Amino acid sequence: MTVSPNEAHRVPETAPETAQEIWFLTGSQGLYGEDTLRQVAEQSRRIADILDEAPKIRARIVWKPVLTDAESIRRMCREANDSDACTGVIVWMHTFSPAKMWIGGLSVLDRPVLHLHTQFNLSLPWSSIDMDFMNLNQAAHGDREFAHIEARLGVHRKIVAGHATEPRVIARIAAWSRAAAGRQAARTMRLARFGDNMRDVAVTEGDKVEAELRFGYSVNTYAVGDLVAVVDSVPDKEAVELAADYCELYDMVPILRPDGPRHDSLVYEARVELALRAFLLDGGFTAFTTNFEDLGGLRQLPGLAVQRLMADGYGFGAEGDWKTSALLRTMKVMGLGRPGGSTFMEDYTYHLCPGVPRILGAHMLEVCPSVAAGRPRCEIHPLSIGGREDPVRLIFDAAPGPAVVVGLCDLGDRFRLTANTVDVVASEPLPQLPVARAVWVPRPSLAESAESWLLAGAPHHTVLSSAVDPETLADYAAMADVELLTIDQDTTSEQLAKEIRWNSAYYRLAR
Repeated sequence: MTVSPNEAHRVPETAPETAQEIWFLTGSQGLYGEDTLRQVAEQSRRIADILDEAPKIRARIVWKPVLTDAESIRRMCREANDSDACTGVIVWMHTFSPAKMWIGGLSVLDRPVLHLHTQFNLSLPWSSIDMDFMNLNQAAHGDREFAHIEARLGVHRKIVAGHATEPRVIARIAAWSRAAAGRQAARTMRLARFGDNMRDVAVTEGDKVEAELRFGYSVNTYAVGDLVAVVDSVPDKEAVELAADYCELYDMVPILRPDGPRHDSLVYEARVELALRAFLLDGGFTAFTTNFEDLGGLRQLPGLAVQRLMADGYGFGAEGDWKTSALLRTMKVMGLGRPGGSTFMEDYTYHLCPGVPRILGAHMLEVCPSVAAGRPRCEIHPLSIGGREDPVRLIFDAAPGPAVVVGLCDLGDRFRLTANTVDVVASEPLPQLPVARAVWVPRPSLAESAESWLLAGAPHHTVLSSAVDPETLADYAAMADVELLTIDQDTTSEQLAKEIRWNSAYYRLAR
């Protein structure tokens, strides 16, 4: 495999920038006559247009013809399944659509469902209401019939009630649409592991076959030598040019500049980035892992290269942690277009003195600059593990603001997502710590959140995101049918322990 300048910087076809569609399905029946059905079509198209024009909803809302019989419903659901662009369906019963007609379609549909409980009129024209108006505007009636069959069939769905113009309604649909995009990205994800996971570590292990069944990830291992061969094929000129770009993009320490004694290390990191991009692009991978214990012929542990790939939307996990890599990729897609960013992270150490206890999160090298508070510095420092040359890395503090810390673990009988809402705060000066980092105050407190996290058996590798909110995460967990434990301002470890026991019973019975 050789690297060309054009291919090295191409965005993978499965990147989050790919256009996505949400299909808007409207239910009715032929009982009311063609004139009523024309009005149903006009009004449902207008509702779809309102949602499509809402900036917060990231996907295109695509209106589909009104559905009035079982065969057209079944056909539409199969078409949704077959469409690579369709990430989910919004369903609304404008009038009364007898729900037995929906059994066949809902039984085959494998796209996420949002049941929008709305109506065309914001307020009722009290003085002019007649039976024609009542027959046309009876979603209050029709949606209850439809919701019954959803419940009878056990359809996982999100229900949003309110007028389509309400900011709350649009915000909830937007969160669901981001989760649907993340689910679609997970279902088509290919993840490359360079080497295995860190020796003797439990939480980075897991059932990759079950992960593909549950989430869709295809996780496979490649020899580090396969990557080294691509690194060696990178033309010197391209590596030098990319290193020059680094000097423009970041605050570069003098020893790494072209006239500095360590510039060769910067050029080598550029070579690694170009090789990683080429390898991932060529294989259709959107996530990857590395391991400091398995570097083969690599001269340094990839640092800057990994950080820049994460900033472009790739998932990453250190020490062979494929679950966190896949989770990061999924959350990158879900957070696309929103303020903030998402990064690989690890709770490293605590500040427990009087006042407000805080967590200092970091990793050896690999924290994504999408969460940076300002322009990163590019530096080179020794790394006491790995047995290789000093690696180049970006150093910065994470931007303050609300965020969520999320971990994915394999419990043997199921996967569990654990999420903690946090507030990232400004860091004290850290002049001797040469890594990117974040400082946060977990909710409801450090002690309560830590006890709850440990009760959950949640991992030490996580995703820190200021771009994905808890509602989007909850929507994704429902779509993937995976357990989610949320630790927030209302959590107590005693209540969470009960929830864990209840969930354990539920998932055993559900099997």
